[in-house]
Amino acid sequence: MHAFEVIGYAAGALRATEVRAIRGGFIVPADDKGTWAVRQVTTHAMLPAEGGRPPARRGNGARPSGIAQALAQDRLGVRAVVFYVMTAVAPLTVVAGILPTAYAVTGLLGLPIACVVVGVALSIWSVGYVAMARHLPHAGPFYAYVSHGLGKIPGVGAAWVSILAYNCLTAALHGGIGGYAALLVARHTGVSAPWWIYSLAAWALVFVLGLCRVDLPGALLAVLLVIEVVVIAVYDIAFVAAPGPQGFATETLSPANLLHGGVGALLAIAVLGFTGFETTVVFSEESKNPSRTIPTATFVSIAFITAVYSVSAWAMAVSTGSAGIVATAGKHVATGDLLFALADRHLGRFLSDVGTYLMLTSIFAALLSFHNTTARYAFALGRERVIPSFFGGTTSLGVPRVGSMVQSVLGLLFIACYALIGLDPLVQGFYALGTAGGFGVLILITWSAYAIFFYFRRHPQPEENAWRTTAAPLLAALLSTCILAVAVLNIDTMLGVPPSHPLRWLIPLTFFLAALAGMGYGLWLRTARRLIYAAIGMGAKSTTTSVLAAPRSVAR
Repeated sequence: MHAFEVIGYAAGALRATEVRAIRGGFIVPADDKGTWAVRQVTTHAMLPAEGGRPPARRGNGARPSGIAQALAQDRLGVRAVVFYVMTAVAPLTVVAGILPTAYAVTGLLGLPIACVVVGVALSIWSVGYVAMARHLPHAGPFYAYVSHGLGKIPGVGAAWVSILAYNCLTAALHGGIGGYAALLVARHTGVSAPWWIYSLAAWALVFVLGLCRVDLPGALLAVLLVIEVVVIAVYDIAFVAAPGPQGFATETLSPANLLHGGVGALLAIAVLGFTGFETTVVFSEESKNPSRTIPTATFVSIAFITAVYSVSAWAMAVSTGSAGIVATAGKHVATGDLLFALADRHLGRFLSDVGTYLMLTSIFAALLSFHNTTARYAFALGRERVIPSFFGGTTSLGVPRVGSMVQSVLGLLFIACYALIGLDPLVQGFYALGTAGGFGVLILITWSAYAIFFYFRRHPQPEENAWRTTAAPLLAALLSTCILAVAVLNIDTMLGVPPSHPLRWLIPLTFFLAALAGMGYGLWLRTARRLIYAAIGMGAKSTTTSVLAAPRSVAR
């Protein structure tokens, strides 16, 4: 068997046409009783369309290499992963855009406490999430965890929802950076240029950086994030140093604010601000000592995001006075410049302008981070043939080449379509698609919470305690279900549209149909591509770990 490695057996006769569709393996008779052996090489040999011989070796003795199927290992430490996550969250964009909007549309003062509540809820969910990462490192965590916890068919459904959600977020950011740059340049220079010119400039830079080693874009993101956070801190200190009529606005810190009607919308909007924190696990295959790096990075990110949002929401209320924050936010909600208007009052025009320009770097950093995240999801699915296998290709640097390039193509198509049709890149792009993407991630958080709970019921891990495997996942499932239900009921508020607007039902329906279509495709794989189906959710082990696939009764 020389270069081949037996990775599994399928009892009974399997059609050779089924197996030839599997990159990297083929069927050969193992004995005279109808048992066939699935043999595979790590360089992914492929049977020809007819006949039973493997392809000829190359001159160097290696079989033709279809794709490299490994991301670069040991590249990212705790700080690098935290920087990727924090830039995906885009804290300055959230503080300047989402927090004032939450005050304006809900009319409630409890935003600082709501941010803390959401942070605690997501921390509880992350306990089981990072515990899963220790046992199932995977570049497509939602897909993998649902596959192992609830079944492969729901897992494929989660994969389709993941791809849709993260593509909504990257498209939103393409529109956001172009639309905001056009407004900013026109306001400060008087030069009016089409928004898509700025979007194309950002797109080109992301295209190049997306094909670089994962740690190189990470260095750029680190610099941008540090500057962003410093500016937020300077603004907050200035606001608190010169309080408004009600002093330090302690009313906004009272938990009683969460007992008023409309708090559901407040919590749902606050959740949007955390979107991106879950991407830590996406980099588990590329991190150093992932069993330590990923949990540390996840909890550090959540704690930091919670602190930034709650302190900034409180500081803005201190500046305007707790009695005036809602009305003041309402006056600025159309322009989205409350944060910078307050900075102008306390610090002067120069530092206010610095913040407005850093909004561009904030959006760009988030765009680059989500581009890399989505490319890795595509890689994970391509590696397991859930989508075409060429998505599973990586460069010699361990970069998911095809996934990154396809992301760039989709970004270019979005820019072209919005420009040709004449859609607003901010209202119909940044806000609508960003909210849709955040809603999709919330669906995945809820779905995976149940998957994590059931996984540990079926696969007890002695090294994990009951809090990680039972109590936290179950509590997270209940909390995330409640938050998702609240988000569904208040999605019009999250979008800033009337209750009768079609987006109110179109967004949930689209994700439901994506999940349904994905599960339908998973069912087809179970019946028509059984070896592919058997490897669903195996991640980096999909080409080296033994799999057992029965011909008519495939493992769930």
